Amino acid sequence: MRGAAMSAHATAVPVLEARQLSKSFGPVEVLSEISLALRPGEVHAVIGENGAGKSTLMKLLSGHLAPSSGTVAIDGEPVALKGPVDAETRGIVLVHQEILLAPHLTVAQNIFMGRELKRAGIMVDDRRMNALAAAAVESLGAHIDPRTPVGRLSIAQRQLVQIARALQVPHRVVIFDEPTASLTPVETEALLAVIRDLSARGVAVLYISHRLPEVAAIAGQVTVLRDGQLIATRPAAELSPVEMARLMVGRELANLYPARKEAPDKAPLLEVENFTVPGFAEGASFALKRGEILGFAGLIGAGRTELMEGIVGLRPGDGSVRIHGERVHFDSARASMAAGIVYLSEDRKGKGLLLGQNLRVNLTLAALAAFHRGLGLDTRHEEEALTKAIGEFDIRARRRDMLAGQLSGGNQQKLLIAKMMLLAPEIVIIDEPTRGIDIGTKQQIYAFIARLAAEGMAVIVISSEMQELIGLCHRILVMQGGRIAGEVSGEAMTEDNIVVYATGVSDIGNDIGNDFDTGSSSGAA
Repeated sequence: MRGAAMSAHATAVPVLEARQLSKSFGPVEVLSEISLALRPGEVHAVIGENGAGKSTLMKLLSGHLAPSSGTVAIDGEPVALKGPVDAETRGIVLVHQEILLAPHLTVAQNIFMGRELKRAGIMVDDRRMNALAAAAVESLGAHIDPRTPVGRLSIAQRQLVQIARALQVPHRVVIFDEPTASLTPVETEALLAVIRDLSARGVAVLYISHRLPEVAAIAGQVTVLRDGQLIATRPAAELSPVEMARLMVGRELANLYPARKEAPDKAPLLEVENFTVPGFAEGASFALKRGEILGFAGLIGAGRTELMEGIVGLRPGDGSVRIHGERVHFDSARASMAAGIVYLSEDRKGKGLLLGQNLRVNLTLAALAAFHRGLGLDTRHEEEALTKAIGEFDIRARRRDMLAGQLSGGNQQKLLIAKMMLLAPEIVIIDEPTRGIDIGTKQQIYAFIARLAAEGMAVIVISSEMQELIGLCHRILVMQGGRIAGEVSGEAMTEDNIVVYATGVSDIGNDIGNDFDTGSSSGAA
């Protein structure tokens, strides 16, 4: 059946085409003569490292940018898209990688913004919009109250709302730019089911993702970009995820995860007992040793991020927190940083970096006291620190004076890590360390995390990618419904075991408890 469908796609007139598209920003060419054809009912994936030009190509095809040269064609006819609204009226919809929602409006208000439903053509029909918004989000595998302000949602929930909003627009082509970057496998599979349904209804889908197994599962064709150049367009059935990675980075990618060193068997550096973040996490208890990488898994809304934000003082929380056995309580992130804990937010664009400032300003912001000289800043010292960070963390920037917002996602994450390492922390909490990052840069981030632990720091990694946690961590705690449901370690660190805890489908302790090596009793609440 799939072969027949692919044959039909191959003979259909492309609904959307890129013909020798190029794009330059000033003297810098970021995309060079890219050609791509997208046919009705086809799922066509575009893959490449951060900075390869994928998002730029998507913006050209959806009217957000105008090409420097080349042509966009719809149904075989060249068009000059006047902007994203023009593209949408032609049935081309882009689901952005960045969250573009109004945080103070509700889920339903965001989904129907600019297309509000009316009663008698006069009054906004909130009841109907709430019902349709709830159904739209539920079709993506999430249960979110449509009356909730978007600002109160997690990054993953916001992403689902953004996808639901885009799908309300009448569409012939849907372009997804990293739609699953913050989603767990369960939510990802729900989205892939939606995409399969779109394809079955004749909608063409252009799909960007760094998660290569899901590309192999969903795509009929795969186009690979590298450094703004088109490397290959091949049937997905001819490419394994390993072969895709090799085409993306131009080199072999053996040993994606660094060798795991045993954590020193010493007294806990961090002890959390019966910690509660009202409305998000309840009664959480765990311990963390120096040199250990401790993972936190769970579905959207499980409370992982909120628990960590409560511990470091970003949210109100109550419970016992000890560092080196001494009781501490933080009412701000600055207080926790002063005590040796740094938290790298999952929202690096919104909370981690100042995108409108240059690299030097971002790097030294959290550690400004170390760069003061008299009444001013020692900019020479700051520049030296930037030179060291660029080399140590392989931050790839075209110019030293460029803005943080002009970096690729992977290089933004490297800059954020370098920024926090200037504080010389003992405890590092990293939330979604590789969200929206290509596989080559993931390998580097994993090596950085392993190095932190090898240098004696204690590390907590929150991730929606179970394989990432399994490959990196010494132990994994799984949260479900705001509580720590259990712990897995050693050979018990498998996706199946994590999902059982995360979904709460079984009483682990009674049913399959013998399959788990829980290690320390401090892992479960």
